[in-house]
Amino acid sequence: MAKNGRYGPYVTELLPEDAPKSAKPRTSSLFKSMSLDTVTLDDALRLLTLPRVVGVDPESGDEITAQNGRYGPYLKKGTDSRSIDSEEKLLTITLEEALAIYAQPKQRGRAAADPGREIGKDPVSGNTVTLKSGRFGTYVTDGEYNATLRQGDDEASLTIERAAELLAERRAKGPAKKAAKKGAKKATAKKSTAKKTTAKKTTAKKS
Repeated sequence: MAKNGRYGPYVTELLPEDAPKSAKPRTSSLFKSMSLDTVTLDDALRLLTLPRVVGVDPESGDEITAQNGRYGPYLKKGTDSRSIDSEEKLLTITLEEALAIYAQPKQRGRAAADPGREIGKDPVSGNTVTLKSGRFGTYVTDGEYNATLRQGDDEASLTIERAAELLAERRAKGPAKKAAKKGAKKATAKKSTAKKTTAKKTTAKKS
């Protein structure tokens, strides 16, 4: 089916009633060149192949995927993302073309950063939930809390329901403690101790 959602038109598959509970329907946003009135079944099936595995980098062994994100189409290899200039290329770009893009110096700025993939709105915070790759693995974030995916979670088919569940578990643990504040407290404690020591010395001199 083709629908119009909060983030624009998209296609999704309807699972049969006897489908396993663990089965998740695939969804994908329409390209800017497509419309709900003219999108075909062939178009939808091609869109549902995204994110698409382009191939494997023979040097690093990392898998390269083509994905459509908040800031446009891009390639992803590990934590290294590179923008591409056309949504249509997501379906046609070859491994050789992808390797040529990665052979070029990485550009600075937003386009070179991992834009992540928007999943939907968190029912608790009301913020947009984005799937990203980080230092400690793939995670979801609503801008306030980050929750790392668990073993068995598939980032390609992750739903907003599962993302909201992970964020709810993380939110229940409370806000993360910031090391900077701890350091500030220690510094304040040291200053207070120093002041007390100085005061004791002054009193001893007067006596």
